[in-house]
Amino acid sequence: MGLAQPEPNTSESNASESNASESNAVSPDASWTAEQRREILDRTLEIRLDPDLEALSAAERKALDHLLRVGELFQEIYLESRHAQGLTALHGLESMSPSEERDDLLDLFRTFNGPIATTLDNHRVPFLAVDEEVEGKNVYPSGLSTADLLSFVAENPSLRDEILSPRTVVRRSDATQLAADLEILSRHPVLDLLHPGLVERLESLAREPKPVAFYAVPYSVAYADRIVPAYEELRTAARVLAAEDPDFSAYLANRARDLLSDDYESGDASWITGSFGRLNAQIGSYETYDDQVQGVKTFFAASLLVRDVERSRQLAEAIGGLQTIENSLPYEHQKKVRSDIPVGIYSVVADFGQARGTNTATILPNDPNFARKYGRTILLRHNIMTQPDLFAEDAARFRAAVVSDQAEDLTLDSNFQRTLWHEIGHYLGVDKDEEGRPITESLGQYSDLLEEMKSDLVSLFSAPYLASVGYHGEAGLRSVYASGVLRTLQLVPPRRTQPYQTMQLMQMNYFLEHGLLTLEADGRLRIDYQRYPRVVESLLREVLAVQRSGDPGRAGAFVETWGQWDEERHGALAERLREAQKYRYRRVRYSALGE
Repeated sequence: MGLAQPEPNTSESNASESNASESNAVSPDASWTAEQRREILDRTLEIRLDPDLEALSAAERKALDHLLRVGELFQEIYLESRHAQGLTALHGLESMSPSEERDDLLDLFRTFNGPIATTLDNHRVPFLAVDEEVEGKNVYPSGLSTADLLSFVAENPSLRDEILSPRTVVRRSDATQLAADLEILSRHPVLDLLHPGLVERLESLAREPKPVAFYAVPYSVAYADRIVPAYEELRTAARVLAAEDPDFSAYLANRARDLLSDDYESGDASWITGSFGRLNAQIGSYETYDDQVQGVKTFFAASLLVRDVERSRQLAEAIGGLQTIENSLPYEHQKKVRSDIPVGIYSVVADFGQARGTNTATILPNDPNFARKYGRTILLRHNIMTQPDLFAEDAARFRAAVVSDQAEDLTLDSNFQRTLWHEIGHYLGVDKDEEGRPITESLGQYSDLLEEMKSDLVSLFSAPYLASVGYHGEAGLRSVYASGVLRTLQLVPPRRTQPYQTMQLMQMNYFLEHGLLTLEADGRLRIDYQRYPRVVESLLREVLAVQRSGDPGRAGAFVETWGQWDEERHGALAERLREAQKYRYRRVRYSALGE
């Protein structure tokens, strides 16, 4: 939703062990051989981001130093929240004597943002001596299934909100764990003040001879030893910029307080509506991709960005007519949307946590109530979207997939435009089901998949209108359509826990079934550009209807219908794509971090 490309950064925990990696000693010994490591590393493209920071003032540079420290704290939280042994595994690697093995393992750790790798055949496997990955990562107790979780909240409706909150860690009701959480609250009185009643609830739970099985604590409590220093760094950065960039300073100050309260409204409102100078930053926990239990828990990320002032100005002038597009969508519950959406083009200085990788764009916040009141902001990462080595990989994959007379239809600008309008697509269409519930709540594990699919389709659906008003030329329209086909190409069968890849496979299957794509005798795809608009409209209508229904059963059936992998059809194409693609993974270094 926010992050356009969460892969390839793709945990075992027991709440009685504090859902924390600090208490779990991890040997730095590798569980993979040198051959296994090289199999992945030789297929990894490393890029280095070194944006020009010369235009930054002295105050902006000083503030950026504090924001980089916030990012480093978030990176530690992310590793801890994603795997119970993630952080100690990294510390173990760093303590090893210099060697080729150590360098390889650190590169793998960086590539996959933790000790679990995605293999060439798309399995998730530890490459260090750590526990297997679990669906709940380290924000749910070990072994807690979706069925167990839903059964518990059904039996304890008064606990539903705290258990399913996007910013709480679920614990087992263990006396040692309860004592540890109460000690944190005692050590940080500000957290007690900002979470009224929490101490009393935990003390009451600790006194119960047979307490309920689970409870939850806010992220600010679970990760207090990093959240509180992050608060101080943000407050300092805000003070540094107060005179020079008051709106950005206000955002940083509000977000600092948000991290302690776990309520992001003040920060999100000032982020979306503020007029910033050269710096911008995504700070907080927003995206739920890592939660494979219920799809509600958010994970920490920070992106530090420098605005491309001229490109951003030109883009703002070009965007308009969103209400016209909303009104034309194939559903019956159109809404009023803003046309003056905050969108900017940026260079990435550094990414941390869930944002680390080659994410091309962000649209936030995801909270439908905040989006209704304040709108959303779109951040386009220009130095990722136009990185030549990354585009070369995309172009090679496209040329391998389609017939020769269409092989050059993909352009660098087409990916930019499709991604831009994908992000704008999050503004449009269904955001609540027919009972008025946010679809993130009613559709659970399917909400991300359907929202991303909707936005993919809106970007393609809107392309003819944009061409008719002169935004796209004929060649531009064709290139956006080509990018839409590139989006559907899969190298391996996706796991159901991969929402992006699954919805891309679904689009491929629908396009094949309805003649937008056909397989030629040589196994290559031919794109029917004339048929493109009506097929996209048909699929978008179905997606919007499933979202509007709010029915997870219907959503699951929809995914099963269109999410099947046919080895004869898909497997042969995938083999051709793998042969054409030199790299399968990406690793990013940042000059701002001295890399």
